Amino acid sequence: MNAAVDRTAIPAAPGRRLTLGAARVWFALTVLVVLAGWVVPLGDYLTPRSGLGYWLGILGGSLMLLLLVYPLRKRIPSLAMVGSARVWFQIHMALGVIGPVCILYHCVYRLGATNSNVALWSMVVVSTSGVVGRYLYGRIHHGLYGRKASFDELRADADRLKIEGAGAGRLLPELGARVDRAEKLISINIPVVPKALSAMLFWQFARWRLRVYVQRALHGAAAESTIIADHRRAFAFAADRYAEARLTAARRVAEFESCARLFGLWHVLHIPLFGMLFVAGIVHVVAVNVY
Repeated sequence: MNAAVDRTAIPAAPGRRLTLGAARVWFALTVLVVLAGWVVPLGDYLTPRSGLGYWLGILGGSLMLLLLVYPLRKRIPSLAMVGSARVWFQIHMALGVIGPVCILYHCVYRLGATNSNVALWSMVVVSTSGVVGRYLYGRIHHGLYGRKASFDELRADADRLKIEGAGAGRLLPELGARVDRAEKLISINIPVVPKALSAMLFWQFARWRLRVYVQRALHGAAAESTIIADHRRAFAFAADRYAEARLTAARRVAEFESCARLFGLWHVLHIPLFGMLFVAGIVHVVAVNVY
């Protein structure tokens, strides 16, 4: 590797980046609260039949019922007075997490009577379905509530990144070729396995391989050049960012059609599942308060 490095090609040293977005913080807090309820003996402090435990059930059920506002707002124009569909979409996702967590604390993580168990497992199925739907939605749309992407648009973005990064190999000549091979790996079709799954797995593997290559290549180059040694972290950051952008674009192209089909299927199944939860919840409330 050439020890002479153009100083103008040295990327700016990366500053401290905020790697935890709002979605990740929300996910981490949810997992923390759920695990806390599992570890702490809630049965010693709460009971589903009275007090805080009872009212957590009321709150959780009410929040789950409010999930209906978003689909109604989308389909009934006269409900514009309650807020935009975009806002209710965000509220819908938040309620889809907070409601089930309240129900879990309400039942203190224990099974009960048959009607209670049916309601609980219906909630688990619907909540899991919602998480899957949110993931698929994000793979075929721009942003949280953005417009739906198109295959040609994603392909154009991937080609643009490849052209713009043509000069990224001045320091690491093999990087471009390795990224090209990684893109082909991500696009491989595996019989029976959904493309959305295989692309994600190959994407993770390719990211790891490229990061290992970048670190090893820069380690060797740093031994030959003090300039590289002084700016090794900045070079690694720039190379990782370039590879990450291309691999992510390749993944979105590879999995787009599969995710679009799965999202269409999910849309058909999610509404009946929620209907099942609605009926099970009503039966549970009636059984508890009447009998």
